[in-house]
Amino acid sequence: MAARTKTTKDRPSYRCTECGWQTAKWLGRCSECQAWGTVEEYGAPAVRTTAPGRVTTSAVPIGQVDGRTATARSTGVPELDRVLGGGLVPGAVVLVAGEPGVGKSTLLLDVAAKSASEEHRTLYVTGEESASQVRLRADRIKAIDDNLYLAAETDLATILGHLDAVKPSLLILDSVQTVASPEIDGAPGGMAQVREVAGALIRASKERGMSTLLVGHVTKDGAIAGPRLLEHLVDVVLSFEGDRHARLRLVRGVKNRYGTTDEVGCFELHDEGITGLADPSGLFLTRRAEPVPGTCLTVTLEGRRPLVAEVQALTVDSQIPSPRRTTSGLETSRVSMMLAVLEQRGRISALGKRDIYSATVGGVKLSEPAADLAIALALASAASDTPLPKNLVAIGEVGLAGEVRRVTGVQRRLSEAHRLGFTHALVPSEPGKIPAGMKVIEVADIGDALRVLPRSRKREAPRDDEDRR
Repeated sequence: MAARTKTTKDRPSYRCTECGWQTAKWLGRCSECQAWGTVEEYGAPAVRTTAPGRVTTSAVPIGQVDGRTATARSTGVPELDRVLGGGLVPGAVVLVAGEPGVGKSTLLLDVAAKSASEEHRTLYVTGEESASQVRLRADRIKAIDDNLYLAAETDLATILGHLDAVKPSLLILDSVQTVASPEIDGAPGGMAQVREVAGALIRASKERGMSTLLVGHVTKDGAIAGPRLLEHLVDVVLSFEGDRHARLRLVRGVKNRYGTTDEVGCFELHDEGITGLADPSGLFLTRRAEPVPGTCLTVTLEGRRPLVAEVQALTVDSQIPSPRRTTSGLETSRVSMMLAVLEQRGRISALGKRDIYSATVGGVKLSEPAADLAIALALASAASDTPLPKNLVAIGEVGLAGEVRRVTGVQRRLSEAHRLGFTHALVPSEPGKIPAGMKVIEVADIGDALRVLPRSRKREAPRDDEDRR
């Protein structure tokens, strides 16, 4: 039997609304009457529409909706509750993403044990490890509870069956990229599989009023792996950050439908597990009896939380034609800018010919401009081999013209520094309300800031005189 050929009636045609001229393809200008924008499609197949369906739940005025069902329940981990906005909301789906080895599974297993109770069961599903491996971790971090159920599954249909059997109030899936649906073609972790698995678990969470925590992988660039649609489907997106060689871990809110994304949770990872840090500033400071040249303290804002951090710098005579510039925890571009400002605006010429090393203490990363003044003073202190005054913090952004600019949250920064015992601060002009008992020095430019350094031990002037001779 010969195949049916497509007739001209099945094809859409185009016609000029001015003169009626017809053509098989769209043109911007009619070839008959030379009119622009008059060629339109006609004779196309009718567009299919969805017929109205039966209403299962009637719409009610918003004032009559019971909001108590969306009350957040604590996870048992205060630092995580801070980021979530008070806890987990029934029916909420949270995506937790982070690099391998940063501590995602350890944190979520601790959450699973602390949130489990007789009224609220927890189901922990692992797709990357065996049940015995998870049990060993649970023994190490003391995350054993009779209401915490564990399953090692990678099949979506089986996981949905576990939900019917356990009826949990909290589901933790580690990770969403390892689960696959038999009804969808493709390997686990593919775009189609991730979309189907996430969609099925989101529907189950909303229908059951069950909170769900999904672990997601990240790419080499640190972005969440998988389709971008996954981030739009879930209610909350958390980013788990930290250097695997340091103890500090940070949980940031990237998206939160139930609260703000300005909060940051601080954790300490150790051999016995992971614990929240209500006051993490001690990790970023080095306690000394006497000040050391090349160190300066600043107060950074992680979300809305002020943290006191220490910037260290070291300068040595270079043995190669191109001096080294090494940074750790600081942006190389900002350190280079501060070096240029000190040389041009601060008249410190010894920095250009020396190897310079700069770093932070405790693994914290300082990227906000408010740390510029502390970086500049640490470099100047290292170049002159002169320590800064004790109990001094420096806050401010430094421009290329040498001016010290205002930054946000100065009052919160000063209050945190005063709480930790610091008595002196260098800040931009008009800092606002100053804590009682704290001496604040307002600086307009880098020259004013460098005056806090004693002049008697500076090296750069004698070195310049020797160069002239």
